[in-house]
Amino acid sequence: MTPQSPTGPVGVGIIGAGTISVQYLTHLTSFPDVTVHIVGDLFPEAAAARAAEFGVPASGSTEDVLAHPDVEIVINLTIPTAHFEVSQAIVAAGKHVWTEKPITTSPADAKTLLAAAEAAGVRVGGAPDTVLGAGIQTALRTLRDGALGAPASALTLFQSPGPESWHPNPAFLFQEGAGPLYDIAPYYATTLVLALGPVVSVSAVGSKAREQRTIGSGPKAGEVFDVTVPTQVAALLRFGSGQNATVLLSFDSPNSRTGFVEVYGTEATLAFPDPNVFDGDSALTVYRGEEATTVPATGATTGRGLGVLEMARAIRAGVPHRAQGEIAAHVLDIMVGIETAIAENSIVEISSTFTEVEPMPADFDPFAATLTEASAAV
Repeated sequence: MTPQSPTGPVGVGIIGAGTISVQYLTHLTSFPDVTVHIVGDLFPEAAAARAAEFGVPASGSTEDVLAHPDVEIVINLTIPTAHFEVSQAIVAAGKHVWTEKPITTSPADAKTLLAAAEAAGVRVGGAPDTVLGAGIQTALRTLRDGALGAPASALTLFQSPGPESWHPNPAFLFQEGAGPLYDIAPYYATTLVLALGPVVSVSAVGSKAREQRTIGSGPKAGEVFDVTVPTQVAALLRFGSGQNATVLLSFDSPNSRTGFVEVYGTEATLAFPDPNVFDGDSALTVYRGEEATTVPATGATTGRGLGVLEMARAIRAGVPHRAQGEIAAHVLDIMVGIETAIAENSIVEISSTFTEVEPMPADFDPFAATLTEASAAV
């Protein structure tokens, strides 16, 4: 079973030694409130190389990570189709789960996973944790402070020509389970539900500008591949609190416009920073008529792994963590609902929900050692 020590750094293990593990390990090995004990992978030699790269003392298989006595949170960085199986095994081992997006590939599996975790008394947290960074969290605090009056609606845009010009192996991004809907929407949908609450219904349309695309760089440059999913998605989200949001996601735009999130209130408009980054360098702006006021971003600006750290501190303090599995499952429901609405030309009801969370404090410091005494701070 997972150790339940009331003090001290929280033990962490990682399953999946691929590219994304570099970002997690870079940050987690620098946070004093967590200790990375082991890296595991389907290919133990890959785990050994990654562990050596970051000075992690142990490596091995998935089973080795699950059996490690000092590991309390296991980070699931496997491919999306393996997320459910691996997360289930983590829960069965009595350990908390942090999973990369999506939480699972089907809403039914997400529901099963969350129920199993609740029965086992462990937690599930899920990416993206970019929304816990200084940019989005400052925007959420600004919204909660009443700077806009009553929030009424929102608009998000992600428009690009698509990744095939620069990605050396982009075909998978244009196949089932990807496209701009599943690849990009988690960042924007998570931001919207944190700002406006749970979604109760979606409608959407989708299209493809081209049936085939050509790889533009790398060893496969010039190869042609098929496009099997919509490459432009326009969706309308209706929230339980009465607001609505328009979401446009496109790999079909010759010009790029990304990171656009605006929330409109009865008194002002708030322009959010890019939800795909942590630091909010693009700045937050409050518009009141012709007057624009810049709001400096305050908070953590590190990178992936921030959600694991926040979850670890919450576990020690015995309070809810912020990047909850219920939120990740709700965002998955929204994406599947959009896909269904496109296919069926219908309005799709979203039945899942979550308990809204408060923004992180502006002084949240990832590099502070807060878990050395019983009065652990969150």
